[in-house]
Amino acid sequence: MKDSDPGFYDRVPVTRDFLALSDPARFTPVPDGWIVGVADIVDSTGEIARGRYKTVNTVGAAVISGMINALGGQNFPYVFGGDGAGFAVAPEHEPKARTTLAALRSWAAAEFDIALRAALVPVSDLRAAGHDLRVARHAPSTGVDYAMFTGGGLAWAEAQMKAGRYEVPPAGPEAQPDLTGLSCRWSNSPARHGQIVSLVIQPTARATERDFADLAQSVLSAAEELERAGHPVPAGGPPMKWPPPGLALDAHVSRAGRNLAVRKAALLMQNLLIWLLFKTGKRLGGFEPGHYKTMVSRNADFRKFDDGLKMTLDCDDETLQRITRLLEDARGRGKVRYGIHSQHEAMMTCVVPAATRDDHVHFVDGASGGYAQAAAAMRG
Repeated sequence: MKDSDPGFYDRVPVTRDFLALSDPARFTPVPDGWIVGVADIVDSTGEIARGRYKTVNTVGAAVISGMINALGGQNFPYVFGGDGAGFAVAPEHEPKARTTLAALRSWAAAEFDIALRAALVPVSDLRAAGHDLRVARHAPSTGVDYAMFTGGGLAWAEAQMKAGRYEVPPAGPEAQPDLTGLSCRWSNSPARHGQIVSLVIQPTARATERDFADLAQSVLSAAEELERAGHPVPAGGPPMKWPPPGLALDAHVSRAGRNLAVRKAALLMQNLLIWLLFKTGKRLGGFEPGHYKTMVSRNADFRKFDDGLKMTLDCDDETLQRITRLLEDARGRGKVRYGIHSQHEAMMTCVVPAATRDDHVHFVDGASGGYAQAAAAMRG
């Protein structure tokens, strides 16, 4: 394994079969010379309790949007965690990652009065500490694929960040990350089968990789029996209203130092045009609204391996009880910690490089705290 190997991630195999990723053999070690980036919101549960769950998701997704733009669209592995994100980059991209994270920290404080912490950790350090970082790629559609992580290294990097190590200090107050494409214009998707369930499942130190793989396979098999495997976004795309519920957030995200009221007015008119296109189904140049909405649903990132398993499911009571029994049995044997949070709707935060292409990414979470609330309720 080369220390740098900038083309490593492009060679990682892409699979359409999510269940296959419960097998640890499907994951490839990240090169020793690479750098792990992690960021999350301080006291995200407190922010959610104050009704700022959409803001929390937006700031978490901004980490990924900022890195996508900083790297000019170059492939790199990343994962959205609800109130933060993790990623890995080749060593030559470390300066860009540091600059981007520093700008994001100052931007989150200035725009939203949110404390975002961030760290950059060498992969060699996490391996020296007895952990690993391995990655796989899952393609939910032909348009996009998402990274999956295992090995415990990402979780260790997050713990180091929370302990104040490897910190990326905030930039100056005028720093602006490039968040082109980050948007929040969709309305929430109501549960159609009972409730939207956010699940966070993590192996304990007593669990072998095979232990966790077997449990993940059982949980995923239970979820597969739900309609569309529990996909919380309708097949034809999420609802859209005008004015959009995320207008103020979009204005903060995209204003780049400009007047906020002027930016809101511009977005109001822009979103009116978009809403009319979706309402009428009319094409505009290379943009076809019906196809775009279908791809939004297909591209949605509603389940992931992130040093554990996270899912946002549209779930009936019977299936939730079945999954809970599996988790309780594993917890009783000291193999996992888990958290569950139920709510009525799912929400989506999007990164759209170009609306005429199919490579737009859509991060799904529960609409009243989701992954952050599930993590806060962890049992183990």
